[in-house]
Amino acid sequence: MAAGTVNPFNVSDSEEEAEQRQDGADTERSPSDEAQGHRLVPFSPPAYSEPAALLSSNRTSPSADGIPASAAAVAGIGGGGAETRVSLDAIAAQLLRDQYILTALELHTELLEAGRELPRLRDYFSNPGNFERQSGTPPGADGSQPRFCHIIAGRDIINTSHDRAGSISTLDSLDFARYSDDGNRESDERVAVLEFELRKAKETIQALRANLTQAAECEIPSQERKNYKSSPEIQEPIRPLEKRALHFLVNEYLLKNEYKLTSITFSDENDDQDFELWDDVGLNIPKPPDLLQLYRNCGNSLPLHRDTVDVAVNVDPNDLPGDYFTQEPQQQEEVIQELEYQISLLNSEKQSLAEQIKKLQRWIVKSCFVCLCRKLSPAFHQALLSFCRMSADSRLGSEVSRIADSEQSVMLMLGRCLPHIVPNVLLAKREELIPLILCTACLHPEPKERDQLLHILFNLIKRPDDEQRQMILTGCVAFARHVGPTRVEAELLPQCWEQINHKYPERRLLVAEACGALAPYLPKEIRSSLVLSMLQQMLAEDKADMVREAVVKSLGIIMGFIDDPDKYSQGFELMLLSLGDPSERVVSATHQVFIPAFAAWCTELGNLQSQLIPSLLTRIEKLLKQGEYGLDEHKLHMYLSALQSLIPSLFAVLLQNAPFTSRAKLQGDVPPIEVTRFPRPVSPLQDVATIVGSREQLAVLLQLYDHQLQHEGTTGWDSLLWVVNQFLPQLIEIVGRINVSSSTCVHEFSRFFWRLCRTIGKIFTNTKVKPQFQEILRLSEENVDASAGNGILTKATVPIYATGVLTCYNQEEDRKLLVGFLEDVMTTLSLSHAPLDSLKASFVELGANPAYHELLLTVLWYGVVHTSALVRCTAARMFELLVKGVNETLVAQRVVPALITLSSDPEISVRISTIPAFGTIMETVTQKELLERVKMQLASFLEDPQYQDQHSLHMEIIKTFGRVGPNAEPRFRDEFVLPHLHKLALCNNQQTVESKRIDIATQLFEAYSALSCCFISEELMVNHFLPGLRCLRTDMEQLSPEHEVILSSMIKECEIKVENKGIGEAQGSISIAASLVGEDAKTKFLSKMGQLTTSGAMLANVFQRKK
Repeated sequence: MAAGTVNPFNVSDSEEEAEQRQDGADTERSPSDEAQGHRLVPFSPPAYSEPAALLSSNRTSPSADGIPASAAAVAGIGGGGAETRVSLDAIAAQLLRDQYILTALELHTELLEAGRELPRLRDYFSNPGNFERQSGTPPGADGSQPRFCHIIAGRDIINTSHDRAGSISTLDSLDFARYSDDGNRESDERVAVLEFELRKAKETIQALRANLTQAAECEIPSQERKNYKSSPEIQEPIRPLEKRALHFLVNEYLLKNEYKLTSITFSDENDDQDFELWDDVGLNIPKPPDLLQLYRNCGNSLPLHRDTVDVAVNVDPNDLPGDYFTQEPQQQEEVIQELEYQISLLNSEKQSLAEQIKKLQRWIVKSCFVCLCRKLSPAFHQALLSFCRMSADSRLGSEVSRIADSEQSVMLMLGRCLPHIVPNVLLAKREELIPLILCTACLHPEPKERDQLLHILFNLIKRPDDEQRQMILTGCVAFARHVGPTRVEAELLPQCWEQINHKYPERRLLVAEACGALAPYLPKEIRSSLVLSMLQQMLAEDKADMVREAVVKSLGIIMGFIDDPDKYSQGFELMLLSLGDPSERVVSATHQVFIPAFAAWCTELGNLQSQLIPSLLTRIEKLLKQGEYGLDEHKLHMYLSALQSLIPSLFAVLLQNAPFTSRAKLQGDVPPIEVTRFPRPVSPLQDVATIVGSREQLAVLLQLYDHQLQHEGTTGWDSLLWVVNQFLPQLIEIVGRINVSSSTCVHEFSRFFWRLCRTIGKIFTNTKVKPQFQEILRLSEENVDASAGNGILTKATVPIYATGVLTCYNQEEDRKLLVGFLEDVMTTLSLSHAPLDSLKASFVELGANPAYHELLLTVLWYGVVHTSALVRCTAARMFELLVKGVNETLVAQRVVPALITLSSDPEISVRISTIPAFGTIMETVTQKELLERVKMQLASFLEDPQYQDQHSLHMEIIKTFGRVGPNAEPRFRDEFVLPHLHKLALCNNQQTVESKRIDIATQLFEAYSALSCCFISEELMVNHFLPGLRCLRTDMEQLSPEHEVILSSMIKECEIKVENKGIGEAQGSISIAASLVGEDAKTKFLSKMGQLTTSGAMLANVFQRKK
């Protein structure tokens, strides 16, 4: 083939295809073909001579392997003789049949250029119906090849084989010249092509808009249309198209009548609509006349077009059309629906007419009854009745004249009358109207009237008391049960929202209580969103304690019904917020209601042990780390109290997830639960029996629980193993970080462990809790760091174990274990010279309970008779802590004898250790005999020559006098403390050792500073107090000048007091006389006032100054 006959579109042909075309060109050609004037022109190879080349030029056609037999036969035409040729029409038919559309299109194009148009291809490509929804893969192509969808409408070809939109081209706009060698015209003709394509695109958009208009008109489902037809009183909802058209007309009306600001506001509120262009609304629908024209023509509308049908009766079936019985069932169904609709309209019209007939009949009967005996003209009769004093013109008169004749009319009448009745009822009796208001609100057909009635209900009483609020809430719950969740959300909740910030706390309290009472009757989405947000806002912002208390209780109720796991974090934050409330009643409500309900929800979610309890423990640990220089005890109490309230729920989880749970069945006699088995719950929601289901069920579970722990172990019991392996070790580690000097923290943790052990049971405590503490508290000197004092025995672990774990059960073996532990701790700490703070904390915590006084005295007596002087010293110092809480009988029988025994101990250090305890007895005991015994012992310490040079003894006595002097019996202070302080101060002036002198002087300064606040007689002031201060000032002048200034000021004040007492006695007689004169004048004035019998106005004139 010559070069000029090569198809330029076939630029991707392989060499094999080129050889095939060359072979086709070399085949013999019929001379008749040449004679017919067929010539080869560029871009137009004769299809009958090179069909293979034609087919191969289609880039989107399948590969040679996928061409069907018919196509293969066509491809072989070029290599055969003239007798096997197939006509072009047959080729086109085969291409169209096999859906090789693009190949057929290219064949059609080349034939057009050659002037040999095939009618088959022309008709096919000029028919838009062939390309409306035509997609697929050509036959023979494998599934991996790209899939094409060609939509050719109005000769438009759109390639949508990719995700992005393809270019749009049309057969009309296809410029074949642009592919020619002459490229000079390409830029010029492109503009014309683009303009044509833009016009085509606009036409397509218009067609799509028309389709969209019809879709918008028909968007209401057919079932809803049927409902509207069958119930004419129900208005069909506005359609989006109608809404946009009305918006456009309203805005047009506003602009025409100079309501420009209103139009601007209206446009802003409907910013999704373009009010400048009707096409934005109409989607190819004509613009209606303006609102004024619509209003003027609304009464002159043309009669609606009605469809008519021919109806015949008694018709012979042979006379009917042949296709009568073959009509589509769908058409018959539509006819039946239309007839049913017409029947319903007729029935409603019949009922309306029947009611009117009844009314007319009643009126006729009344008229006949009035005029039955007389023949009066209607005018005369009307004039005569006009003299009756009836008030039908007023609102009330109109209501009275219209007697309700049906249930609905009764509701309508109540809805009209109640708003006028309520303001005229006494406030104290308005709750009597609640049933009437609620019934009317339930049954009234008008939403606006129902809203007004419910508004009246919530505003019925200005400041409702507790009983009135309960009555209103009872009514709200009854209303909610009757109307269902949807109306509760739409009608009751808005009333609550309106009063959330009311100025009266009683009204806000009503809202808070209503949110909880209505929780079971609300949709779950509203319950966990709107209501929860309302209560959270009130908890954070309301200033009234009683309102926040009610909010917390309602939040607890919400937690009992919520089922959205995503609200867990919000519930946790609400718990912390409630616990941190400054009001004690709010915190109490949190423990009683909110925490148990929240724990129950967490149990259902399965995160009580995985999230809630670990979160609180983490916060406690963080608090202890931050509190090395000052612990926030309030927050610690908050977190620990929350943990304590979770103990019953935790134990319920252990029981309900145990291996024996499936065997827990109520069969036979169940042993009753001991009354003291569990600590007293703070609310019924923290009762384990309530959580489990019943006391009988709990008894069965407890029996199986004890048997499991005793005989079967904890294998496979994951919830209990979590307590043993994670919960308890973390708690014991936290306890070890607490500062033992913080009595509040020690007390809080002791109570927590006590409740934990009492709840979980004695077997668990003995086998799981005590061993973990004993492993840590190994009583040996290795556990005590005497130099740093940071051993485990010096930490808070000791008092918390002793008072929280060892005291939770009070049997003999438990008491022996406690006594032995305290004796061992006392011995170990004493021999190790370690601080005694942990032992003191244990004695203080246990001494607060009188039941343990005998036990503690037993421990101390063990120390009194111990062989080591260090242990005896410790026992003597412990008596000081115990004396304050022990009754005087025990002090006289057990404490004082033990102290006197120690006061005669061979070791001077032991004797000195008894002095603080003796001082405390002088401060707290009132028995004279006992005080004399203690006084004699202290006097022996001060006056016995063997103690003359005992510097430590003198230091301890002065310190004790300064501590107990202000609170001791005045006689003891005046006759014993002050004289001996004077002697000690005088002796200190002769002290030659400067260190001892400054020690004594410092202690004397503290003691005199404390005693200066007491009442001291003039004699004692002159004889002992002032001389002692002067001796002390002498020491301070040399040793501590800054103290000397303060002492000089104290001495000056005391001297002034002594001087003023003498002056005051001299002035006493003068002041008495002056008071007598004043009383006399006062009596005379009041007597004059009593004689006045004038009015209030004249009484006011008595005090006016004369002019």
